[in-house]
Amino acid sequence: MKIVILDRVTLGSDIDINIFKEFGELISYDKTSADETKDRVKDADIVITNKVVLRKEQMDDSDIKLICITATGTDNVDLEYAKTKNIVVKNVADYSTSSVVQVAFAMIFYFVQKLNYYKTYVDNGEWEKAPAFTHIDEIFFELDNKRVGVIGFGNIGENLAKKAQVFDCEVVYYSTSGRNSNSNYKRVELDELLQTSDIISIHCPLNNDTRNLLTYENMKNIKEGAILLNLGRGGIINEDDLAKIIDEKEIYCGIDVVSKEPIESSNPLLKVKNKDRLLLTPHIGWGSSESRNRLIKKVAQNIRDFLNK
Repeated sequence: MKIVILDRVTLGSDIDINIFKEFGELISYDKTSADETKDRVKDADIVITNKVVLRKEQMDDSDIKLICITATGTDNVDLEYAKTKNIVVKNVADYSTSSVVQVAFAMIFYFVQKLNYYKTYVDNGEWEKAPAFTHIDEIFFELDNKRVGVIGFGNIGENLAKKAQVFDCEVVYYSTSGRNSNSNYKRVELDELLQTSDIISIHCPLNNDTRNLLTYENMKNIKEGAILLNLGRGGIINEDDLAKIIDEKEIYCGIDVVSKEPIESSNPLLKVKNKDRLLLTPHIGWGSSESRNRLIKKVAQNIRDFLNK
């Protein structure tokens, strides 16, 4: 049995991939370009990929029996064509919930507590010259009694809601599918959520219902001083509109995902003037050490289950 990993670098250098050697010969590539994919998978029995695309062209004339996606999303694999070739495709769900929610709260505290400002104040020697024992010129707030609006209420959205309640926040949610009716929290329409929430956190998939869900027209109704987070998928917020809004009104945005990753130099978010209102991170939400170790173990179990059928 030959196992090929196409984009090892996406798993992190701290992750031990030797777990896959129990299934046979393991070949690992840090990165694989579109031009290299077909050659690298043609004699593999099992292919492990995160973002490398596998379509008809790559699967034709190959020995692939199983494709393991080291993520929840499956859009990089042509599932219908794989089915016609009797290639089994397995993804992994529910491994990154705690990691994503932790990053969301890190972003919330980054803006609420103004720690970047106060660290800079001390690092620049300003406290040493201060006339008083304290310096509170940059106003910060408590989370108590703030309204948190969650867009997308799957496992991650609900987990964030539970932890927000620990800080005595009021939680409301908007179901992007229209099918979620969680009786533990108040369900509202999108316009109400945007207009009344102090913190808005996006945790929904990107699909036809959610692409450009947030545009200039509805974002202009977000409360002054509110915090908007996207740890779902790039494309849910229109990035041109978001860049415009950030420079027009006081809203603070934590963005972990963009429409094209890695981010392109032409992305309008890189040209925002009010940079203190924008925290951009390179799609790290899913990636705690614990999360990635859970991921690898679940991929290995997917292979084990396939071989033991």
